[in-house]
Amino acid sequence: MKKSILAFVSLLLLASCAKNESKTNLHITGNIKGLKKGTLYIQRVVDSALVAIDTIAIDGSSAFESNIDLKSPEMLYLFLDRGVSNSLDNNLLFFAEPGNINIDTNLDSFLSGAKITGSKNQELYEEYKKISSRFRDDNLTLLEQKFNALKRNNTKAVDSLSARQDSNTKRRYLYVTNFAINHKDYEIAPYITLSDIYDINLKYLDTIQKSMTPKVAESLYGKKLTEYVTAVKAQEQID
Repeated sequence: MKKSILAFVSLLLLASCAKNESKTNLHITGNIKGLKKGTLYIQRVVDSALVAIDTIAIDGSSAFESNIDLKSPEMLYLFLDRGVSNSLDNNLLFFAEPGNINIDTNLDSFLSGAKITGSKNQELYEEYKKISSRFRDDNLTLLEQKFNALKRNNTKAVDSLSARQDSNTKRRYLYVTNFAINHKDYEIAPYITLSDIYDINLKYLDTIQKSMTPKVAESLYGKKLTEYVTAVKAQEQID
């Protein structure tokens, strides 16, 4: 069941709206300091693949601009083709929403140096990442300590570290749940629920889903969360 749930979540998160509105409602401006020549792609995920929805050629000026049809707030990607490599360091994730968004960064630290303004969901996402990254770092530290304990055949230490890992996971799940509920009026709530705690107990998923405001419930990720919770409930009845 866990594999089927994971596959279902991936489809929910990666699928995207195919309809286009009659006019653009997202205006993106930005600057990549140090970039003299290259190609930028604004991308969204469709059917498990990144698809370019705008292409911007950079030749001389490092400033760029794009106008996009965006039906609902959505995670998009700003991909930089340097003509050298296509590593993950070239793909900048940002939470787009209708309106004006500005992205300023530089060639040397394309991801870490990025400053994105104009999107409340992006602002909340950055706040969320600061805390959630601490749980990730703590878990990596515990994994390293557990590995060393296993090499020493220290069973007592392994058990203790496993318990601490479980505690860290529970604290992370509680944090994400509370963040989603506290920000139920923003699309970040269903997004992080589907991306980070899709396998949490159904009662928590149900609580988050029911807490969404009508506007968020009708958004891209709001609808996907409702679909997912419905599917999990159906699966639990079968099991």
